This record gives sequence, structure tokens and C-alpha cells, in this order.
Amino acid sequence: MPLVRVDALRATGERLDALGRAVHDALVETIGIPPDDRFQILTGHDGTSSTLRFDNYLGVHRDEGIVYVAITMRAGRTTAQKQALYRRIAELAQEYAGTEPRNVFVTLTENESADWSLGNGVAQYVL
Repeated sequence: MPLVRVDALRATGERLDALGRAVHDALVETIGIPPDDRFQILTGHDGTSSTLRFDNYLGVHRDEGIVYVAITMRAGRTTAQKQALYRRIAELAQEYAGTEPRNVFVTLTENESADWSLGNGVAQYVL
């Protein structure tokens, strides 16, 4: 059950939707999450009252097409699965939203089953 946050600079609702679909489809394809397991926070920043900051760290030239993707999910995926996920998010962000792969910044945070309540004040993953 990943929780996904996508932040994009000057993104329309259509672009945010496309980016959300790109991340979700990549999660389904690469790590096998169920298709109906979609929990996302999609936020566009106007560059004035809210904005995103970036530089050219590690030789990756980013510009105002920047998209930050933060994924929180339960631990257990291999390094190879994570690498496939990052690659597929970048590919689908380009295909669905026209975002250049160099502008797709992904971070993945893992936690344990007891760290989730999916509603009703219950930790559903705790056996």
C-alpha cells in the first residue's frame, strides 16, 4: 500500500493526473501492487506563492519541468525492483505527461506493517 506524493511546478490538473497515472502504472508493473491500491497526493506549485527548488546535482540538468515523487511503502522490495520502478516512472512520466526523464526526482521511504492505518483507526496489516 504505497502512499504517493507528486509535486510539480506549474502543473495543470491534466498534467498532475497524467503524472499520478504514470507513478501508479509503474508501481503496478514493477512491484506488483494491486490496481485498486491508489493513494496519491498530487500538488501543483505556481512558482510564486508555492514553488519547488532544484539544482544540477550529480550532473543532472533539471529545469522548470521538475517533478518530485515521494513514495512511502512497506519494506521488502529488492534493489533491482526499486531501480525498475524508478526507470518506469521516468518512462511513463515522459509518455503520459511529456516530462523529460531528467526532471523526474523520486524518493522511496520504507516502513513496517504496523506503521499503517487504512481507516477506522485500525492497523489492518498487523496480524
